[in-house]
Amino acid sequence: MNLLDWVVLGITLLGIVAYGTLRERVRTMDGFLRAGADLRYWTIGLSIMATQASAITFLSVPGQAYQDGMGFVQFYFGLPIAMVILAALIVPIYHRLKIYTAYEYLETRFDRKTRQLVAALFLLQRGLSIGLSIYAPAIVLATALGWRVSTTNLALGAVIILYTVVGGSRAVSRTQTLQMTVILCGMAAALGYAVFMLPSDVSLGRAVSLAGTLGKLQIVDPSPRFDTRYTLWSGLFGGFFVALAYFGTDQSQVQRYLSGGPLSESRLGLLMHGFLKIPMQLFILFVGVMVFVFYQLNAPPLFFNQSELERARQVAPAEVAELEAEQALVFRDKRVAITKLMAAESTHDETSAKSARLQVRTGEKHLTNLRARTRALIGRVRPGVDNKDADYIFMRFVLDHFPHGLIGLLLAVILCAAMSSSAGALSALGSTTVVDFYRISVRPNQSDAHYLGAARVFTALWGAFAVGFAGFAALLDNLIQAVNILGSLFYGPTLGVFLVGFFSRRVGGTSAFIATLLGQAVVLLVFGLSGISFLWYNVIGCAAVVALAFALSLARPQVTP
Repeated sequence: MNLLDWVVLGITLLGIVAYGTLRERVRTMDGFLRAGADLRYWTIGLSIMATQASAITFLSVPGQAYQDGMGFVQFYFGLPIAMVILAALIVPIYHRLKIYTAYEYLETRFDRKTRQLVAALFLLQRGLSIGLSIYAPAIVLATALGWRVSTTNLALGAVIILYTVVGGSRAVSRTQTLQMTVILCGMAAALGYAVFMLPSDVSLGRAVSLAGTLGKLQIVDPSPRFDTRYTLWSGLFGGFFVALAYFGTDQSQVQRYLSGGPLSESRLGLLMHGFLKIPMQLFILFVGVMVFVFYQLNAPPLFFNQSELERARQVAPAEVAELEAEQALVFRDKRVAITKLMAAESTHDETSAKSARLQVRTGEKHLTNLRARTRALIGRVRPGVDNKDADYIFMRFVLDHFPHGLIGLLLAVILCAAMSSSAGALSALGSTTVVDFYRISVRPNQSDAHYLGAARVFTALWGAFAVGFAGFAALLDNLIQAVNILGSLFYGPTLGVFLVGFFSRRVGGTSAFIATLLGQAVVLLVFGLSGISFLWYNVIGCAAVVALAFALSLARPQVTP
């Protein structure tokens, strides 16, 4: 990074933070927790998108596409259906009750212990998830600045905590509009420059054809297998339950659309998100695919986490040099095969094209094997360090090949995403702790100013917890998958108890409470003992709670108005 990058980065971030914290002064509990309930649908929609699209999205998703192609988008296939159902059936209930958190509804429908159990599950799951969201951009800063990841975790976490404690939910929602604008413009610039850097004889069409040859463009997998992570069916069913639980019961999202004034604003904000989410994910995945194509035509690093590769080189220089020499030979042969393939496709020589495709695929398998051997070497000579580099792919590409100024903009994109998602979630953690525990069980009947101060304190404490957990994130494989797996462990049972409350009058509070506990235990057992895709955890957890609640209600019948 040079001075121009720092100027672009500084102006972008300081401008957005100043806009949010100085323009929106928060003096009441309602303003801090619910943004005053007067936001318009486009602000709500962009805020929902920004809260979900963390820095992990813009670091891990391109890396996911680089490794596995565009099939990850199937995760979101059930989301538009969930948005329609939420807008039609669930949001009106929340608006009618005029609640601060989704879990207040559960006490109205069941009892306090059920409310606080589900709120506690949210606090645990979301507190851990924020740690992952902080770790992702810490990777960026560590790579760009040469700092230790632990140092960047602490520095970035402190900035996010300060920003959220000062601004509250209103500043978060207002600021996320600008952050999403910066994010989308930055990713568009990344895609444009990735295509621009392709060799002059390689058109966008040929680049897409090469990606297809290597299996990166398959979007839909219709196979009915349960052990495959992303398929059409896991996306439609499992993804539907994830979205219904996340946007219908997770306070970090419920708080976003409770900020609307009329019911119509909240509904339109959710529908806007449902309409735009899949195209946005396809776009980000396509950026990753173009990065993959670039490295088919230009020699890729042996290992994208360059700092760890250099440390391994110091311990085992001969082995690293041998791997690099082998990679250079394999890449050279594969590059020749790619040239032959493009020439054969230009002349419609299918016989030569078929032979060249086989050579290209064989070369890519060999390079993939070399990366695996490199990871094994790093794990052996550097025990305990992160020997996975998928989350470094996109940032390594940016730092090595982008012009100065655009590097600063892309760093701003990553950090904007980190601030928007983490700030929104921290605000929700603070509000849930105060509203669902502190105000009703610890210090009832206090002034509005007292609860506003408590919300700020709890927000800061949850931020400190998330920063602490961020140090654990290096042990995980791919951050975007880790976040989704973590959510899926809790979303199914949470959704189940809400659905029982919404659509049944016979199940009482004790039955709902026991069913939620047992349903959560079922999900954890499935996670520990089976190899099925995590998306199905949501279906299993939800179904278990609903079935158990109705079974228990037979012994304890209760009709609720």
